[in-house]
Amino acid sequence: MSVRIVGRTPLPSALHAGRRLREIEALSANPDIDVLVIGGGATGAGIALDAASRGLRTVLVERNDLAHGTSRWSSKLIHGGLRYLATGQVAIAHESASERHLLMTRIAPHLVRPMAQVLPLYAPGHMSRGAYIGIGYGLGDGLRRIVGTPDALLHSPGPIGRDETLRLAPALRAEALRGGMRGWDGQLIDDARLVVAVARTAAGYGASILTRVEAREADGGSALLRDLATGTDIRVRARAVLNATGVWAGELDPGVRLRPSRGTHLVVEAARLGGSDVSLTIPVAGSSSRFVFTLPAPHGRAYIGLTDMPADDGIPDVPQATDAEIDMLLDTVSTVLAAPLTRADLSGTFAGLRPLLAGAEDGETSDLSRRHAIIESPSGLLSVVGGKLTTYRRMAQDAVDTAVARRFAPETVPASRTRALPLVGAWPRPRLIEIAAPPRLVRRYGAEAPFAAALSDGPAAARGVTAQELQWGIAVEGALTVDDVLDRRTRLGLVAADRESSWDAAAAAFERAGVDPL
Repeated sequence: MSVRIVGRTPLPSALHAGRRLREIEALSANPDIDVLVIGGGATGAGIALDAASRGLRTVLVERNDLAHGTSRWSSKLIHGGLRYLATGQVAIAHESASERHLLMTRIAPHLVRPMAQVLPLYAPGHMSRGAYIGIGYGLGDGLRRIVGTPDALLHSPGPIGRDETLRLAPALRAEALRGGMRGWDGQLIDDARLVVAVARTAAGYGASILTRVEAREADGGSALLRDLATGTDIRVRARAVLNATGVWAGELDPGVRLRPSRGTHLVVEAARLGGSDVSLTIPVAGSSSRFVFTLPAPHGRAYIGLTDMPADDGIPDVPQATDAEIDMLLDTVSTVLAAPLTRADLSGTFAGLRPLLAGAEDGETSDLSRRHAIIESPSGLLSVVGGKLTTYRRMAQDAVDTAVARRFAPETVPASRTRALPLVGAWPRPRLIEIAAPPRLVRRYGAEAPFAAALSDGPAAARGVTAQELQWGIAVEGALTVDDVLDRRTRLGLVAADRESSWDAAAAAFERAGVDPL
């Protein structure tokens, strides 16, 4: 019996060095396009998919790799909006719950899974803390019901007993533990994987996805592009140019005013947290609305995050965690653990910069709105700023709607289709078990897992990452360098020892693919 692949695109979606070269040549020969997107994170890839699926000739350029910036440094959560309810941002909370619903049920059910969040309750004060958290969880569950996410996918929150709390999170300190509150949210297998899937889906609808191509200058109707692999320049004329470079938006439009916020995470062995598959939620001392989370992660590890600190000291390509942030996260999570964590437990750290819109008054970055905005420069360049990973699709829709309204005859361009477009590899959640491939690959590639598993064998990388996964990143997911494979296609680069031990295997995968890495 044949089974229809839900995440199928009308055109080939594979990204690789040969396709990149052909599309750069085609752009050089015909540089007049409809939409130019600058930036290859979640927002930029989402814009490319939205525009291309409306039938617009679309080109995305990224000076590094897909998901090179903020999009790979998130908590890997698809938020239902609870954290925004706590600060009174009801509209943003509803938008988050709606987008979570779409990702989990239509767009990428293979990449987003339900995850329990457990807040342990200790005496004294456990009754009042439980009641307070219960109210918040209840409001969040109300949003879940309003947007139509079924109980079978995300269960209703509620209190759990002491024994169940310890069963779910065995590393907890048992002394004075009275129970816990359990809620539910969505978790990505990996944020960079989501970006690559969106970009590939855009390519499957006709967009050109060009990494290692830099926009040297841009205005509302044109841009000077440079292929960083060859040094060749191309002057592109576009009916709309959209700046989706996140915290770097001011490089193209100095009028964009952002106040970046740094979110830092720690990486530890999952065994150090008892191998728990839930997210522990721990209140930050002195705050009623800030929490530290532990999060199960690939490769037998766990993440601990996150901070919300002003980043006023420049915008590096790869932000670094500060000593103060590391100590705060370790100290906070250790308040609920039987064996407190120390720096000796760290396998690695990572940090990302959120492109928050600057407020009228200076204050804590945690108080700034997570709303997004489309800002038009005097030249007509449209910059998409603010927002968050969960709502990338809605940001992209709003950006293309704005471009269509201002640069096209709106009646000639169809409305957005992306609410109903599954990403490559998408497969109905109840039927994921039918896919004939190892479960580990199904969680990463969905319906494409059997094709990934069928690639040629070779040296494996660290943490059980197979030769086939390395080669898939090169042949299908557009990796052009060993760094691309290790840092963004597999995430082995988060831990220095994994990166070092996997380098030769990744280089061998390029050789098997017949591709010279850049």
